[in-house]
Amino acid sequence: MENTKEKPLDPIDLKILRALVANAKISTADLAQSVGLSTSPCWQRIRRLEADGYITGYAAKLDQYKLGATDIVFVEVSLERHNQDALNNFGRIIKELDEVLEVFLTSGEHDYLLKVAITGTRGYENFLTNTLSRIPGIRQTRSSFALRCLKDKDVFIP
Repeated sequence: MENTKEKPLDPIDLKILRALVANAKISTADLAQSVGLSTSPCWQRIRRLEADGYITGYAAKLDQYKLGATDIVFVEVSLERHNQDALNNFGRIIKELDEVLEVFLTSGEHDYLLKVAITGTRGYENFLTNTLSRIPGIRQTRSSFALRCLKDKDVFIP
């Protein structure tokens, strides 16, 4: 919590967050009932959680397979240089690539871990040769195809 004026989360705040993660479309009345509040205090807590940055948005979960990108590849990327300009340049370019779903700056053997949505090995070959390999400053990549997702969770709420 960067803002010192933020109120610490209490058990009811955590219940609200868990309920919204499970169903962001839940009505305020139903949410209030499920956490043991009346509607107005529940609505005020939601607004505070949004204002304090705990809730950063609401989104629909989509089926990537039905949308045509049938495979997920995790790509480890190592850069030639590790100065701030190289990191910023790579970050700026990679954020613009629609196939790249997530990007993590990592410690260890590789600098970045990318989660990429593609269609089959030809789709990945196209992404690798026509997109990723054209980004300046990449020294090496290593790829792993995801076979199956065993758990899909967006956030951990203590």
